[in-house]
Amino acid sequence: MSVECVAERVPAGYKQTEVGLIPEDWEVKSIADCVSISVGRDLKEENYSTYQDDIFKYPVFSNTVAHKGLYGFYDIPEYSGESLTIVGRGVGLGTAFTRKGSFGAIGRLLVLFPEKNVNANFLTEYINNKVKVFTESAGIPQLTGISIAKYKIPIPPTLAEQEAIGQALTDVDAFIESLEQLIDKKRQIKQGALQNLLTGKCRLNGFSAKWKQVFLGDVSTFHKGKGLPKSELDPFGDESCIHYGELFTHYKETIYNVISRTNNIEDCVRSVSNDVLMPTSDVTPNGLAKASCVEIDGVILGGDILVIRSNTDYISGSFLSHVIRHDKDQVLQLVTGTTVFHLYASDMKRFTLLLPPLYEQQAIVNTLDMMDKEITTLEEKLTKTRKLKQGMMQELLTGRIRLI
Repeated sequence: MSVECVAERVPAGYKQTEVGLIPEDWEVKSIADCVSISVGRDLKEENYSTYQDDIFKYPVFSNTVAHKGLYGFYDIPEYSGESLTIVGRGVGLGTAFTRKGSFGAIGRLLVLFPEKNVNANFLTEYINNKVKVFTESAGIPQLTGISIAKYKIPIPPTLAEQEAIGQALTDVDAFIESLEQLIDKKRQIKQGALQNLLTGKCRLNGFSAKWKQVFLGDVSTFHKGKGLPKSELDPFGDESCIHYGELFTHYKETIYNVISRTNNIEDCVRSVSNDVLMPTSDVTPNGLAKASCVEIDGVILGGDILVIRSNTDYISGSFLSHVIRHDKDQVLQLVTGTTVFHLYASDMKRFTLLLPPLYEQQAIVNTLDMMDKEITTLEEKLTKTRKLKQGMMQELLTGRIRLI
């Protein structure tokens, strides 16, 4: 390819470099030219505590990404000033965290102190998102100060521009973290609600009728799906269907919409709204403690699906599927097999549950559904924010968009 052809591809104001296309006024430097590098030391037991107080007030970081590397606290500062640490060993190899103030570092953790004209946030974001580290050992993955020093990065000409880029990406990181924490909190609240509402330990306002303990076999009939190998799934098929594998991977407690279709309708088994579906075989027993209520009539149900059919005047299928999933330990006691595990109708007939009146079942399901919808909305927001960050990184860390 001619030099003229390559030149035509480089937009005005940009240049082609070993790290890709960057603005003409940006420089390519090695990390060694941007920072001074230290390495974490052995833990100083006499200066260390697992708890922070007025004496042990300086955080100690180690080679881990959990809790952002926080290991404990020192009563002495080992390092001070704006810096960043990089995981140099094991899981999370190459992950960087910006550090401010005084702290300690252990376990061969890499500690980088930027030069006056380099912003720590910018450097952290570039290392985390653009630098692909290599492992130096056939055993535990390792990264040394000498090796990280050789990596090349593009540097905007002014500290102000670096700070603007670093801050923009850091702000998005903080928002992502806040969403993750909120989702985790909402999940814990839902878990507590499951424990209380499905067992009657906590009652919703307005409900006081006595619950009855029943065997599932006394209040339901049992059926089985038929046929439907994966080869017969067709996205353009005429009939909606459920393959048993989808009960593991896709469907939750209630099925409002079916994702698969087929044209195979010969000698098939179809759903009745309120049916509860469970997989009947798996290579691990844990997978069999899944239950999903299908709220649609006429869906073709594939083989290896146990169909639990209950009187809609007495049992809410969605309530039953929540109970089965929540009481996983009881289901596992009913499972048989060694290499491949099975769950049969004769087993699930012995499943016991506390059953409130139908209107209370429905109220419980509605409460749990609202929690699920709130969590799903937050998860969708988190996914969109992560995609937004990916786009921002592509534009900001390569200079395609200039903030200053």
